[in-house]
Amino acid sequence: MPTISKGRAPLTLINVFTVRPEKQEELIVLSKEITERDVRHHKGFISASLHRGLDGGKVAMYAQWASIDDYESMRKNSGSASSLKKALEFAKFDPGMYEVAEIFIPDQDG
Repeated sequence: MPTISKGRAPLTLINVFTVRPEKQEELIVLSKEITERDVRHHKGFISASLHRGLDGGKVAMYAQWASIDDYESMRKNSGSASSLKKALEFAKFDPGMYEVAEIFIPDQDG
């Protein structure tokens, strides 16, 4: 399960894909297959969640890894490279690594 806490651990990756609306479902299926087959079995993987943009033109992946080294190891050793290459034929990929700067929760009094 995802855990959100301030700081660099766990490492948060937010990858946003831009895609034509008629290709959104194909990208979701491909991303799910890559994650289930290759990504989730690597050391340091914590969780990933796949988000469908309501406008049809975006897909986002929110993932957590124990460390940058674990993530980089997966990227180097994963069998997902050919599948990712296929996705890039019809989608633009904008990845980013993040640390949590702040967390906001509702007041407990309300």
